[in-house]
Amino acid sequence: MVTLRSCSRVALLIGALIAAAGGVHAGDKSVWMMELNGAIGPASADYFISNLDDAQAAGAQLFVMQLDTPGGLDHSMRDMIKAILASPIPVAIYVAPNGSRAASAGTYLMYAAHIAAMAPATNIGSSTPVSIGGDGGLFPSPSAPKQKPEKATDEDDGATDDAAPRPGTAMERKVINDAVAYIQGLAELRGRNKAWAESTVRDAANLPAS
Repeated sequence: MVTLRSCSRVALLIGALIAAAGGVHAGDKSVWMMELNGAIGPASADYFISNLDDAQAAGAQLFVMQLDTPGGLDHSMRDMIKAILASPIPVAIYVAPNGSRAASAGTYLMYAAHIAAMAPATNIGSSTPVSIGGDGGLFPSPSAPKQKPEKATDEDDGATDDAAPRPGTAMERKVINDAVAYIQGLAELRGRNKAWAESTVRDAANLPAS
């Protein structure tokens, strides 16, 4: 469920973080907010982008998305991230209320945001791409032909080492490496932790709000 409402409460919580970068004050009427609760898909992505466009057209100083998500579709997530990166106004993502999470696709969104904030007892991570068995997932559908793990090959003599197969299929390695590069690029852009960004993709690492 996605709703749009006044953000005075959230502005009070993160006002100290944003005041130095843009002069936005808690309670400013030009601060816009939306809530995204649940999986990220085409409908929620379109709603986010349209509201961000409206905020820009209205001359808003800040756009806040209050987030609680288990993740979602790669294509929808990337559309939202493109909109954030192209936004002329700062976008803050606030994981709330208490007990919420920014898992999987939500972690990438947090890394893309100009400002990332979390309420107590929230968490972020578990960003390893997984198959959801349908269009828009990061891995092929389970109905797609599966590849066997490739064998390591010695380039010098052409020998094959059966005891040391490379982990996963070629497709899985391709998708994981693409996801790592993507989130690390966002980390570089925003000055955030690249090493942990990689671990949340490769090892499904998580962190609490603290």
